[in-house]
Amino acid sequence: MKNINVLVADDEFRIRKLLAEFLQREGYKVLEAEDGEQAIDMMFNSKTKIDLVILDVMMPKYDGWFVLERIREFSTVPVVMLTARSDEYDQLKGFKLGADDYVTKPFSPSVLMARINKIVKREKVEVTDLAFGVIKMSLASREVFVSEKRIELTPKEFELLKFFIDNKGIALSRDKILNAVWNYDYFGDLRTVDTHIKQLRSKLGDAANYISTVRSIGYRLDIENENLH
Repeated sequence: MKNINVLVADDEFRIRKLLAEFLQREGYKVLEAEDGEQAIDMMFNSKTKIDLVILDVMMPKYDGWFVLERIREFSTVPVVMLTARSDEYDQLKGFKLGADDYVTKPFSPSVLMARINKIVKREKVEVTDLAFGVIKMSLASREVFVSEKRIELTPKEFELLKFFIDNKGIALSRDKILNAVWNYDYFGDLRTVDTHIKQLRSKLGDAANYISTVRSIGYRLDIENENLH
């Protein structure tokens, strides 16, 4: 489980330390947040890539539902919700907002770890090829095909297309794209994103309309357009 970073967001110090102890015992690296505002900040402004989030529902500043909604605007990272409430409405709400699992307090740390390990194992299944509509990407050979025809992409265009496919259907801000493709330590003009997307669209030809402009936000790989060709 090396190099897997888990963000534990809970306002109870005791819960955070208990989870950190079990996670570290399994080989995970742990980051902690004591309220919703800190969780959002660590999720999006930290240079550390978060691979899984354990998120308490009842927290100061922003509750877990708000944090989950913000995460799902930009990321498909697995999220496990923690709550003291066990009613069906809360569970359905969590899954509707995009939670991957839901655990009620008090919980068995061993059972929670088994669930987390299962999610991580699912996420870590090696993917060597990606596809979206008529686009096919080979991650091993770094080749891209559109309607079976090979196209030449620069390394950044390749990473940009991969990022879109990994996050299909999600509206991505220019900041988020810049941070993901050019890394968090890149301080550049946001127009860099627009320029590369323009170049990428031109190379995709008829498949260019897969990438939609989202007004006042950025761009999205549209699931609705996936089967148009």
